[in-house]
Amino acid sequence: MCFENIVTLLIDKFGEGMLEGTDKDATPPIIQVAVKQIAAVCMELYENKQTYFDYLSCLTGIDNGPDAGTLEVVYHLYSIPYNVALGLKVQVPRNNKATDALPQVPTVSHIWRTADWHEREAYDVLGIHFTGHPDMRRILLPADWEGHPLRKDDQLQQKYHGIHVDYNTTDN
Repeated sequence: MCFENIVTLLIDKFGEGMLEGTDKDATPPIIQVAVKQIAAVCMELYENKQTYFDYLSCLTGIDNGPDAGTLEVVYHLYSIPYNVALGLKVQVPRNNKATDALPQVPTVSHIWRTADWHEREAYDVLGIHFTGHPDMRRILLPADWEGHPLRKDDQLQQKYHGIHVDYNTTDN
């Protein structure tokens, strides 16, 4: 099934409100989906016999920076039987203040098990909370680490458990 047919299939199933944009020229081509519908869209792409995207090869979080005020999650899907690649993307408000709640995206870990660790990594390093995830906790950093180190404005901790953390990587 070609990209245009996949877009049409999803609009027919979920309505125009599901679609927030497309990038046909990206590799793979990308469909930007409304965040509230990402899990349902993924389930449809997985279960539909015409598409059967049986493989989530990557789920990546992106920080567009404080000025843009958004974070993105990009899903790279692949249909092994049909040899078709597709990208999905959602965008959420960044919530710039430390007191703001973390942005939320529905989990897809119940569709593709590989999303389990990918979502935990995006949570850990970017602060994107995946609602409905079975084990939403840090995976790379200690549980009591402050901040999310891949956010463009993250302030590195100066001390951890009373020990000075030296981020200087040059030898003097």
